[in-house]
Amino acid sequence: MVAPGTVNSISRGTGRPALLVHGLAASLHDWEALLPELVEAGYAAHAMDLLGHGDSYKPPHLHDYHVNAAFDHMCGWIEALGLREPAVLVGHSLGGYLSLQYALRFPERVRALVLVNPLYDQKQLSPFLQTMFRRELKNIVLLERAPYWLYRMVIDFSSFNFYIDQREMHSLPARVRQHTALDYKRAAAGIYNLPRTLHDLSADLPRVHQPVLVLWGARDQTLSPASFPRLVGLLPDARGEEIPTCGHVPHQCHPEGFNRRVMAFLGGL
Repeated sequence: MVAPGTVNSISRGTGRPALLVHGLAASLHDWEALLPELVEAGYAAHAMDLLGHGDSYKPPHLHDYHVNAAFDHMCGWIEALGLREPAVLVGHSLGGYLSLQYALRFPERVRALVLVNPLYDQKQLSPFLQTMFRRELKNIVLLERAPYWLYRMVIDFSSFNFYIDQREMHSLPARVRQHTALDYKRAAAGIYNLPRTLHDLSADLPRVHQPVLVLWGARDQTLSPASFPRLVGLLPDARGEEIPTCGHVPHQCHPEGFNRRVMAFLGGL
């Protein structure tokens, strides 16, 4: 096990800083398609594995998995980077929640936000997930013993394209599905206690005055797609765009179109 406080991260390029924060049960590998484009555009791109994810520190006790601990873990990483100017934060799902929290706590350190299917209120979750996350997870034996093939089967099924007019059988490429299953397998079971510990940010959102781009997939089955236009309306300087053919991970579903939208936004700052 890695040492307490350890953050696994990568840094690429030089220039203005961009911080990439993944979602629940994911890892820094989520950003493999966006990183090179940021570097080419003159950004110093930094991506991390959140607390309990990937190769970052995994606390041994379930009660240590609280969104405040994940936020402090992320802040420690950002502090260690020694940034000399405000950064662009790109956050997906839970990473979007943490990015919004960071902008609220340290507004002078944030230049702009790109929020991808962002989580900002537990009521965004599907009814099934709201029920699942309502109580503290205590029995983790089944999660810890679940084999890779089971995670892969679930991910393959959930990304299968049931729409006849689509040429692709899956909304996610095989390489992405493989790495997603690996991320689920190596994440600590305690991370599933994180969603139940977050609070509704809705009342605080009008205090986020940085430029914000909100991108989301219309077929998201994890968070309600209707919640994202509401978020755009609550933010003073935000614009949003729906990506019709994608679900919860548009940055992996159609990275070319996603990257084009992100780079256009950054180019206009």
